[in-house]
Amino acid sequence: MVSRFPNLSDAPTMPELFDTLSLSREGRVSAGTLEFTAVACKTTALYPGHIIELAAVRVKADGTVLRELSTLVNPDIGVDPGPTHVHQITRESLDGAPPFDEILGRFVEMCRDSVVVAHNLPFEQRFLTAELERFAIRMPTLPAVCTLASVKQALKLPNYRMATVAGAFGIADFPAHLALADARVSAQIASALVTAHGFGLSAQPRFHKLPRLRSSVRPVPRPDTRPIRNTGWMAGLADRMPSRSVGALEDAYLEMLSEALADRHISEHESHALAMLAANAGMSKDEVRRVHKGFVAALRAVAEADGIVTVDEESDVRRVAHALGVPEVVHDLHATNAPTRPANARVLVLGASAEADRLRAHVLASGTQLAKKLTASVTHLVADHTVPRNEPRLTRAHELDIPTLDLPAARVAFGFDPPAQAPSPSTAPATPARDKRFWASRVLMGLGLLFMFSSIVSLFNGSGFAAGLVAGLLGVGALIGGWYLSEDPETRALEPGQRIQAPR
Repeated sequence: MVSRFPNLSDAPTMPELFDTLSLSREGRVSAGTLEFTAVACKTTALYPGHIIELAAVRVKADGTVLRELSTLVNPDIGVDPGPTHVHQITRESLDGAPPFDEILGRFVEMCRDSVVVAHNLPFEQRFLTAELERFAIRMPTLPAVCTLASVKQALKLPNYRMATVAGAFGIADFPAHLALADARVSAQIASALVTAHGFGLSAQPRFHKLPRLRSSVRPVPRPDTRPIRNTGWMAGLADRMPSRSVGALEDAYLEMLSEALADRHISEHESHALAMLAANAGMSKDEVRRVHKGFVAALRAVAEADGIVTVDEESDVRRVAHALGVPEVVHDLHATNAPTRPANARVLVLGASAEADRLRAHVLASGTQLAKKLTASVTHLVADHTVPRNEPRLTRAHELDIPTLDLPAARVAFGFDPPAQAPSPSTAPATPARDKRFWASRVLMGLGLLFMFSSIVSLFNGSGFAAGLVAGLLGVGALIGGWYLSEDPETRALEPGQRIQAPR
């Protein structure tokens, strides 16, 4: 293809599109005054391939949305759209969409003087760079951040797929299979990392002068009415499944697997298509099989974690295992004979603080179900200080008799923190009554010593035995009284032989 921008195509080799910066707790460059442009793509393959949907959302660091871009992208006449069952984009829907080079101008304007954000930045960079090379377009590097890498530093999660991370940050009800929804979630995650978690950049971003590209073609967005991502039991299992990916390609493949799992199962046709995508991207059959075995084993482990496997759960997990070609992983899986499932905890955590994010992550990591909506099956509602008192869900929880906890109480109730211990008697703080007893005991003991000294002096001076005896008895009485007052009342109440346990 011939470049539509000949003044930008004078370089034979395409450099990296993004200058990747780290957004982390250790970052010393404040990001609070910056603007971010979150980017997401839907593609025909894992790699190589074409972009068939492009979305960008520009926000301030506090999350204020400035503008959005969403459009289908025509890869070329007759090019197969790839896994339609995953991204829900048909060949017919692409026929009236603009090609990448005709929409690039709008995309460049979205990114100008902002830090690009993507959840799997290396994956997005591969496709954007490939499109630029396809049209022989040269672009200066753009400062960029990978939120997947940043979230790994912020929260300990079972996995870092988009839906799992969104749940940990309290983001729910975003449409499935839609690039714009993914870009919006990435923007919210970046904002939360900067504002709530106090993350900073590893270096000052450098904003190069970007070309002014004309773009007279209007975007062709998909309707923002895609089905909401599945929130049933299978989606809950996927959120809690541990994963051990080894790179951007495997992360992208696992993301596609979980997307396909959103409707509770993966068909053999879907499995074959996904395996072909992985093979075309460079993954060997052994690598694909290893990923499938790990995926199903993790799915089974979470299903069995509570000791109950229902007939439907066994059937669904077996169906996934057979579709992915690893039935041996579940050959001995059987539904339990329990007549009913126990009332497991389902926790809904409200709030936008870093502490609320950490609690949600802790709930997921512990294997407890993290609810995304307030329903009658929710067993605990947790609200942090950012939740207003007139929040309707607080009222609804009260109507449903669902306990409402603050963050510290919730962490104790779920066993994440030990209960607060009352101070032991030996270390209890001083009170006015204790102070009075202290000084009275010291005065009596001082008088006792004085009387004892007087009795001894009187005996040696020949003042008489009777006078010395009286002084001695007064001294002993004063010493006993002073000792009695010096003892704590709670200590005197102990049984004979009982000892105070020292605090550990």
